[in-house]
Amino acid sequence: MRRIYASLLPIAALLAISCKSNSQQNETTASSTAQTSASSTGQMESSRAVAGGGISVNGWTGQIDASEAKRGSTLSNAKLASEGSALHVTTGPAVAYWNPSNTASGDYTVKATFNEPKYMNVNDHPHPYGIFIGGNDMGTDKQTYLYCAAYGNGNFIVRGFGPEAFQLNGRRGESNAAVHKAAGVGSPVTQDIAVSVKGDNVTCSINATVVGTYKKSDVVGPGKLKSTDGIYGVRFAHNTDGLVSGLTVTKP
Repeated sequence: MRRIYASLLPIAALLAISCKSNSQQNETTASSTAQTSASSTGQMESSRAVAGGGISVNGWTGQIDASEAKRGSTLSNAKLASEGSALHVTTGPAVAYWNPSNTASGDYTVKATFNEPKYMNVNDHPHPYGIFIGGNDMGTDKQTYLYCAAYGNGNFIVRGFGPEAFQLNGRRGESNAAVHKAAGVGSPVTQDIAVSVKGDNVTCSINATVVGTYKKSDVVGPGKLKSTDGIYGVRFAHNTDGLVSGLTVTKP
């Protein structure tokens, strides 16, 4: 009996070592998965500082999000430059850029084409970019505006600042078949984005398809826009690189 018990001891020790090793491996895998998941939702990705940042387009200005400023970012950590007839935006902190002479009132449509030449080349998950309208008190801590922006993964988001952030289609937006998807990381993706105000409706269209329509009462009021009249411009989320062309306003 003693011989049998003694012979079983090495086997038990080996089993214990194996179980411990598997447990540690599982814990490591779980930790790695959790970190990757957090990164994919943007919880671990901080805004970088763009080399040679600032604004070099005549007549244009901008402002980063208040939350970015609280973390120590400045407008010079992002970059707005001309590239041919296009605007080249590289962030940095999330930022809105505009020319104060670009205003719209009444019924109108603001449109532009956004090109992300290398999808996700400066971030670890998709980030949006698009048009904003209804800008009032721009450049101050009371600024209000509404934007419609597309992601290169087929999603879009409609959101505003009043001056605190408010959502119209969820905190992370939603998917729509009209929004173009990049073939993969490093591939180009282009979106034609338009925001229209007509009567009592505010409409976002992407690639010639209406993806969202909202009543003015949903976007104007306490804690929201002061008016749909105001400055229009472009907005890019943090750590994003893209080109904007054909930014124009038309009246019906």
